[in-house]
Amino acid sequence: MYNNPAVPAAAGAGSGTLAMTGAGDVFWFALAAFALLALGLAVKRILPVRGAKS
Repeated sequence: MYNNPAVPAAAGAGSGTLAMTGAGDVFWFALAAFALLALGLAVKRILPVRGAKS
C-alpha cells in the first residue's frame, strides 16, 4: 500500500486534470459552500440560546 506509487500519482493526475477541465471550479464552489454551511452550523451550536421571556 505505501510502496505503490501508482495510487498517489493517480490521485494527483486526477485532481490536476479536474482543474484543467473547468469542472474543478464547480467542485471548489461546492466545497466552499459546504465549509460555510458547516461553519454556520458549528457557530449556531456553540452560541448560547436565549430562553423565552415570559
